[in-house]
Amino acid sequence: MTQLLQQIDSPEDLRKLAKEDLPFLAKELRDFIIEIVATKEGHLGASLGVVELTIALHYVFNTPEDILIWDVGHQAYVHKILTGRKAQFDTNRQLGGISGFPKREESIYDAFGVGHSSTSISAALGIAIASKLKGDFNKHHIAIIGDASIASGMAFEGLNHAGVTDTNLLVILNDNAIGIDPSVGALKMYLTNVKKGTQKQDNIFEALNFNYSGPIDGHDLPKIISELERLKTVHGPKFLHLITTKGKGLKQAELDQVKYHAPGKFDAKTGDLLATPNIKLPPKFQDVFGYTIVELAKTNEKIIGITPAMPTGSSLKYMMEQLPERAFDVGIAEQHAVTLSAGLATQGFIPFCNIYSTFLQRAYDQIIHDVCLQNLPVIFCLDRAGLVGEDGATHQGVFDLAYLQCIPNLIIFAPRNEAELRNIMYTAQLGLKHPIAIRYPRGRGRELNWKQPFYKLEIGTGEQLKTGTKIAVLSIGTMAYNIEDALNTLKQKQQDNIAVYNMRFIKPLDHNLLHTILSTYSKVFTIEDGTILGGFGSSVIAFAAKHHYNTPIETLGIPDAFIEHGSVTQLQKTLGLDAESLANLFLKHI
Repeated sequence: MTQLLQQIDSPEDLRKLAKEDLPFLAKELRDFIIEIVATKEGHLGASLGVVELTIALHYVFNTPEDILIWDVGHQAYVHKILTGRKAQFDTNRQLGGISGFPKREESIYDAFGVGHSSTSISAALGIAIASKLKGDFNKHHIAIIGDASIASGMAFEGLNHAGVTDTNLLVILNDNAIGIDPSVGALKMYLTNVKKGTQKQDNIFEALNFNYSGPIDGHDLPKIISELERLKTVHGPKFLHLITTKGKGLKQAELDQVKYHAPGKFDAKTGDLLATPNIKLPPKFQDVFGYTIVELAKTNEKIIGITPAMPTGSSLKYMMEQLPERAFDVGIAEQHAVTLSAGLATQGFIPFCNIYSTFLQRAYDQIIHDVCLQNLPVIFCLDRAGLVGEDGATHQGVFDLAYLQCIPNLIIFAPRNEAELRNIMYTAQLGLKHPIAIRYPRGRGRELNWKQPFYKLEIGTGEQLKTGTKIAVLSIGTMAYNIEDALNTLKQKQQDNIAVYNMRFIKPLDHNLLHTILSTYSKVFTIEDGTILGGFGSSVIAFAAKHHYNTPIETLGIPDAFIEHGSVTQLQKTLGLDAESLANLFLKHI
């Protein structure tokens, strides 16, 4: 840690620096972030792009009395370092450490918790209205929106309301033309034209009653400070347009902004990604989806691929490269993605709508009203289902089973491995009478020879993986791996007491198989990586009660609590879902 940054433990310390020293501080902050993220991992490019902006905001405004709200919280690393968390920054996103996103419980400088996109304008407007109602007309409220979040519908809902208020609101657009993947859509084209000076006559933000300024260089500290000081004197809603470079200050991050959004471990001096061991590994579930949809789409012209701003993360990029006229990145617009899929389904097309589990929550009404109510056979592919690890509470995909189970007409499936993911995708595109949600985890399975001939699955059927005499263990999805590992630690005589079932379909449940299980075993365990309340296990209990079975059923899964950050392995251990904990539990009942 170098000289200027050593002196700063709060924004008050920052404001003691001379303006001419601030560019040197910016360099130190970039080096500090690069050094730690290189070894501890995390989001990189977004925070490197807002170093000057973050310094200027805390230098000009009287934080935390003046409110900063960061959209897409992964651009807030500099904010965290400058607001008392410098010494803890090396614990970022680690179990027991600080969160990778702004979090109200963590700091008084984190005015609003964020992790999903496009919430900042609405939240800042709410706080600004509250200030006015309290008679506080001097407080400033700043929403910093970036990484393509401005194109989301919620952002425009906030702008639409704010424009007819006289609140002391400043919206800062961190315009870097990229989210996790490059920005898309007409608004991106519009902002590009604004930057080139060809669109100033009809400015959309001025039309919404904002006092617009910019675009200005988001890496010119004196210019930013000067403009923020001017805007402090302007009454009513204001909009500042900054042009920044994601990954600024690290050559590789500037050149490959997608890869360096969250690059994993890399060499802090050279910026080069660290080489991975040359070991043959199974593909990630995301890539299995990506390869399989291309394979299916080449033989079925009705297949359409849709994702809201995650073509790389979801691996829909493979279809976008090979069949670009039938694969769409619709931007950060989950609601639109779902209803677009519904519209396509009414015309006989087969939409695969790929959305991270945690982001599908944002389109809940569209799932119910536009898809399931009309019983349209949309195929939802829910990436990052279950525990996702270091991104923490805002991103854990643990609620999908509970929030989807209650919706009529919807089939819910969790593949145990890569082959089952391929087979359910194959089955779904053959033609279903109902919509289906296919949920699978982040990361890799275990099958090296995963690309087998397709096999049609019968909807609503589970399978027995292992026979046993005393207790039955029922799982969905890749929790079967944990059970397999648990059994491998037991002696053969102990294993003989345990039957294992892969239920596969959470809805509809395999009633015939459940009747057999509940009438055969003295104890049943259900294991899932979703919430216990309203989840898979609760459906098994409801079935048993309806049919008057007295078999004891113990449900294992995610408790009624938000799960914070840590590796998936660490989190499973704390929740009693790891192999060792499961083995000890089984031993108590055999």
